[in-house]
Amino acid sequence: MRQAMKTHISIVTALCLAILAGTSCNDFLTEENTNKINSDEYFSNEASLKIYTNGFIRDYATPIMSFIGGDAYSDTQSWDGSYLFYTDAYTAENGTGWSTSDWASLRSINFYLDNMRKADCSEAVLDHYEGVGRFFRALFYFEKLKTFGAVPYYTKSLSNDDPDLYKARDSREEVCHKILEDLDYACEHCSDDASYRDRASYIHKYVALALKSRFCLYEGTYRKYHATDPTTGKAWTADESEYYLRQCVDASEKIMESGVYRLADDPSNRATQYRDMFANEDAVGKYSGTEFIWARDYDLSLNAVNQEFSINDYFINAQHAQYSFNRDFVMTYLMRDGTPFTTKYPDYYKVEFYDECKDRDLRMAQTMRTPGFTRADGDTKWGAPDLVYARTGYQPVKYLTDYIKDAINDVTASDVPLMRYAEVLLNEAEAKAELGEMTEAVWNKTIKLLRERAGVKSIYPTKADPYMVKYFDGKVTDKYILEVRRERGIELTMENQRQNDIRRWNMGELLVRQKTGIWIPATETELDLNRDGKAENYVSATVKEKPGFSVLDLKAAAGHKLSEGDHGYILPNTALVAKYTWSDKKYLYPIPPRALSENKNLTQNNGW
Repeated sequence: MRQAMKTHISIVTALCLAILAGTSCNDFLTEENTNKINSDEYFSNEASLKIYTNGFIRDYATPIMSFIGGDAYSDTQSWDGSYLFYTDAYTAENGTGWSTSDWASLRSINFYLDNMRKADCSEAVLDHYEGVGRFFRALFYFEKLKTFGAVPYYTKSLSNDDPDLYKARDSREEVCHKILEDLDYACEHCSDDASYRDRASYIHKYVALALKSRFCLYEGTYRKYHATDPTTGKAWTADESEYYLRQCVDASEKIMESGVYRLADDPSNRATQYRDMFANEDAVGKYSGTEFIWARDYDLSLNAVNQEFSINDYFINAQHAQYSFNRDFVMTYLMRDGTPFTTKYPDYYKVEFYDECKDRDLRMAQTMRTPGFTRADGDTKWGAPDLVYARTGYQPVKYLTDYIKDAINDVTASDVPLMRYAEVLLNEAEAKAELGEMTEAVWNKTIKLLRERAGVKSIYPTKADPYMVKYFDGKVTDKYILEVRRERGIELTMENQRQNDIRRWNMGELLVRQKTGIWIPATETELDLNRDGKAENYVSATVKEKPGFSVLDLKAAAGHKLSEGDHGYILPNTALVAKYTWSDKKYLYPIPPRALSENKNLTQNNGW
């Protein structure tokens, strides 16, 4: 089966490349290569539809490195790399995302939808595969919507003389309605039969419902928290926030009530099961019948690996590492008794690393290195974070494989959950909270399940946590919304969701805020963060290297500091962060000037 799938993808990739070869910026939606697929001959039966649509997976199923790296520029993580977009030096001239390659897959989708019903199949099969094509078109435009807001919407392949080729952008409202039309069709017509769910990468009814849940939550909250359309700078033409939030609830509850999916939860394995979903070569085989709704399935035996170098490289090698979590975010992890860490320790910023890791949400130790963490050989050296690789001291392990055989340069084949049942529960909870309809019954079938799986006592909130109010700058005070946001941040961290969440919540200022790290009692002192009797780190303003220690150089080019001068919590990359600014125009990216010059009907996003 896996070998056949690999062959199918290779064939359709070659065919799609043949279609798209040789296109220019002017004709990316129209050019027909001489080696193109002849639709009358190619779309002949269900097998041909399956082969063609499997090719879309290659374009749209997010690779693992994008999954890991997607949160690097968010509020939850610190990274040593510079992000030009957050500086005033970024202008429309730096804009990308509107080239031939950025639109080519839309032509492939529309070509497929224009011709797929020529296949000799039953109406039910044709309806299913039309739903698959429309799912991918919705996914394509969802990504464009998040990036640019309003865009030209095309439902067919265009001829060279079609007047729509250079049409103006359709309004954001119209684009959203079209996305929802495609998703509704896919949700209604894509099969829920087990035969279409026998591989985690296939599209079926529940994948379509999960995307609808995600999209409608995004747009519903975007409309609620943004008073104006960022594309135009003007008020929305209609208040549709509630409409989209109710559509999110509808899609989420259809999945929840189907009984097909559930949280993967074995009470005896709660200390390890969360991370196992992200660092397991057979995670699809283990979780596709429970938690995974859509996933990328990798296989070393087929040379189907998830990136050109190992995931481990991003956590062990100084060249690629320096991903680390922000202390402000780490403080949101609850105690296992269900109470906030920040109420247990009023001076929470001064709590040392070893003590702050005690009795916390079990996901914390499965997401970052904490005392006691080991890999498969049992070597306790892994329990202490390395301040050279993780400047804040909160070093990720969520995707770090256990096996020491997975050295720095070894490829790995950890499967990637693109859509999980946990997200569906979070979408349901957030939509209900935003609608003012959170009840204890809703809480118990969503947030309670997630917290109990993480070893945390579920406490139905009776008041807003002051720390969470402060975290969101006092702009949100609803106790239910704040707890859902806490849970979403923790459960979905490093899953390429956080930037989108911050943008739809209209909290862009968080993206450029100075990150913070662990509390350091004094500089020029050896640190035993693991408290195993052997110091492993050294924080210094005077030395760069100290034999046997990982030295955090406070005078590095990026400008690392301690909050109190010679002690305090780490302030990483202050020189970089000082260059960052926020402007509301950055909720969308600019359309590249070249695109505007080639299509005079296009207009630039507001503020750019």
